[in-house]
Formats: sequence, C-alpha cells, structure tokens
Amino acid sequence: MKISVLGAGGWGTTLAILLHHNGHEVTLWEYKRSYAKTLSRSRENKLLLPGIKIPKEIYITHSLAESCQDKHMIVLAVPSQFIRSVLKEMKRFDFHDTIFVSVAKGIEKDTLLTVSQIIKDELKNISASNIGVLSGPSHAEEVAKNIPTAVVAASRDSFTAKQIQSAFITSYFRVYSTTDILGVEYGGALKNVIAIGAGIIDGAKFGDNTKAAIMTRGIAEISRLGIALGARPETFSGLSGMGDLIVTCMSKHSRNRYVGEQLGRGKKLKDILKKMQMVAEGVETCRSVHQLSLKHKIETPIAKAVYKILFEEKDPTKATYELMTRDMKAEDE
Repeated sequence: MKISVLGAGGWGTTLAILLHHNGHEVTLWEYKRSYAKTLSRSRENKLLLPGIKIPKEIYITHSLAESCQDKHMIVLAVPSQFIRSVLKEMKRFDFHDTIFVSVAKGIEKDTLLTVSQIIKDELKNISASNIGVLSGPSHAEEVAKNIPTAVVAASRDSFTAKQIQSAFITSYFRVYSTTDILGVEYGGALKNVIAIGAGIIDGAKFGDNTKAAIMTRGIAEISRLGIALGARPETFSGLSGMGDLIVTCMSKHSRNRYVGEQLGRGKKLKDILKKMQMVAEGVETCRSVHQLSLKHKIETPIAKAVYKILFEEKDPTKATYELMTRDMKAEDE
C-alpha cells in the first residue's frame, strides 16, 4: 500500500518506520520545512526519537500535495487540536478511496468532537466507513525498539477496521479490531485527563493506594461519560480503555502523567508546558471533558478536580481531600 503519515513527531515517526518494515511505500510529512529537511538529511528524529534510524526508503516531505495524492491510506499523527487546520488544507485533494486513520488522542476544544468526527466534518465527501482509529497502550519510545505491544484498530465499518489491522500488525505490534470507534476514541482521550490526576498523586507523594484509587475510579468516570456519548461499555475494559489508562498513569514516558507530577510538586501549568517539546493532549481535553460532563449531566469528580487544578490553580492536596470526603456512594454509582 501507499501510505502517508502526517506528523513527524515521535509517534508518527515510529509508525512510519513500522509501516515501512511491513512492506508499504511510506511518505512522512513534517509541517516545518526546515525540520523536514533535517530529518531527510540526518535520517533520525533526534529531537523526539533519538537513536532510532529512519530508513532511507521513507520519503520525508513538507509538501501536503506529495503526501496526500494517490495514497491508499493516510495516518493522522498530528495533535488533535491542530488536525482541523491540516484537514482544511487537504480539501483540494481527491480522497474517494482513501482510508483515514487517526492516531491522535484528544477531543477538540469548543466543538467537543473526536478526531474521526473532525475528519468527517471537514472532508465531507469521504465516507464515514473510510475513517478509522488506532489506539491503545503504545508509547513510541517502546514500539520503536520493537517491544511487544498490543493496540486496537477501530472503524464503524468492520472491513476498514480489518484493513487497518492488517496494515499495522507485526510480530511485536499486535493489532485487534472493533467497530466501536467512539469507544476507542473516548477511551484514548479521556484517560489522558485521569493520567494528569495520577501524575499529581506522584508529585504530591500520596502513595500507591491513592494512585490505585484514582485509576480505578477514573475508568468508572471514563465509562460513564463514554457510554452517555454513544460508546459500548465493554470497550472501556479493553486496550483503549483500561489498557491505555494503566500505561499512561504509570509510565515514565507519559507526557500527561509528567504534567500532573510537576503540578503536584507545585509548579505552574504555563511554566510546565513552556519547557515541553511534545504536546500533552490531556490539558486541552480536560476542558472538553469538563464541558461534556456539564452538557450531558454526567458526574466526573476526578476530571473536575483535575480541571480545577489545571485552570483554577486549586491546591492539589485540597482537591484530593475534597474527593475523599464526598458523600458516600455505592461502587457502581
């Protein structure tokens, strides 16, 4: 297959290499012209994926035209808050038979749309059955080193989900399939908010008991909101739900956990983000989750606490105390 990966961050670069090793003809698009030239010359993403060589057969370009024309599949590895602006520039191309695969994990601010919904909103001529998602517990730093990983490919069309599955699966990168595209997207996006909360627990040095509570009650919140938005309950106990939540809350590679940890140590959000090379999707997604929970009248106390810490400078210790002293509940409420 002829496949383009849009976005030469750590994950985009990793997936481009994986797809090349699977025998596909791969183009990697980088939005900064100067960095595209650097990548093409050095064959290494030294900024975000140092030590991993990019095969010379992968064509690296700044041109969207070269990246989009006559491709069987386009992988969107751009942060969710920037995807719409990229899609607007792609409207002039013909995507009649092209499969779109989102690997971003976020919910667009203001519109509250998932990435698959943004794609359909901007590229109105493509069929929803040609849109898919690849998600799950999969840090680029590990996949790039061929560390065994399992993820899930989703599309409302089962044949499309299986095409994505077939394109990506390797001996070290196992891909399952599902038709619950919304469940996979909400699981991947909402867990980032809970991961910020888990990082806050680490930074404030509360302990393992507290972190386990945040993760377990966090998946309850993710499920509650996701089901209200049209997802299937069982998806949240799978790879894009509990699986992704575990790795993002626990891993040293997690950008969202890192943001929370720095907040828990008393640092300001603007100072944390200023020093980061990569985007922590959970920050803006937290705003969207807050709006969605209010709109649909769904109780999300952990996400609400994270929102107050992020955007209202609430003290993490006080926010944790308030979570612990809420009214008594049954566990399934």
